[in-house]
This record gives sequence, C-alpha cells and structure tokens, in this order.
Amino acid sequence: MYRTILPLFALLFGALFAYGQDKPSIKQVPPKASDPTSGMAMFNSYCSACHGKDGKGGGPAAAALKKGPSDLTILARRNGGKFPTLAVQNAIAGEAGGTVAHGSKEMPVWGDVFRSMTANDSITKMRMHNLVKYVESIQVK
Repeated sequence: MYRTILPLFALLFGALFAYGQDKPSIKQVPPKASDPTSGMAMFNSYCSACHGKDGKGGGPAAAALKKGPSDLTILARRNGGKFPTLAVQNAIAGEAGGTVAHGSKEMPVWGDVFRSMTANDSITKMRMHNLVKYVESIQVK
C-alpha cells in the first residue's frame, strides 16, 4: 500500500509546489542608448530579452509574457518568401498594424523609445531602418 501512496503523494506535492510558484516577471528599466548604426547591437540591447539572441523567441524574459514572442527568423517564410518590411517597421514603431503583427501591446513601442533618446529625427529613422534591416538579415530560408 505504501508503495502506491508514496509515489502519488510525491506527485501531488510536486504539482502543488509547481502551482504555487509565481510566474516570472519582467523588471522594466530605462533602455540604454546603443549604436544607431548597428542593427545587431540594437537587437541585442532591445529585442533579445524576449525574442532571444537568435531571434527565435526564446529570450530570458519570454516566460513572463502572456503571449510568447514571435520567431523573427521566419517572417519572410510566413509571408510567401518576401520579408514584410512595413509590417516589421510598424510593429517596432507601434504604428497601425503593429499590434496585429506583434499580437499584443506587451512589446515596448520602440519608436517612442528611440524618439525619446534624441531630438534628431534622422537618428530615430536610422535606428528603425537598421533594426528592421537586421531582422531581415536573420531570416532563414
């Protein structure tokens, strides 16, 4: 009898322990300015916490999100082989269509963040362009 009850008790205790664990949370900190000429540097600074260094959606903060981050390496594949430049730009900027492309508003509106880093609109546009180009460069065939 104990051989049956003991494993069941251990299983029940493990399930209750797992249930009682808090879901991970994301600590929000002000972003540090990174090199606006490097899409990779910006991706690593601003995107990889959720999307992962490889862009596949497995970053360390992903578990704390209501909806898992998109795999950014297959955007072109999911769009008939053509990289959806405007949709990616809108998702990053938080503009029309961006929430549909991203799925939720948990993703920071990086366009606003980039604008807050400088009064120079050209630098903001450079940041957006280079980040979109980097995401395009990590597409898998």
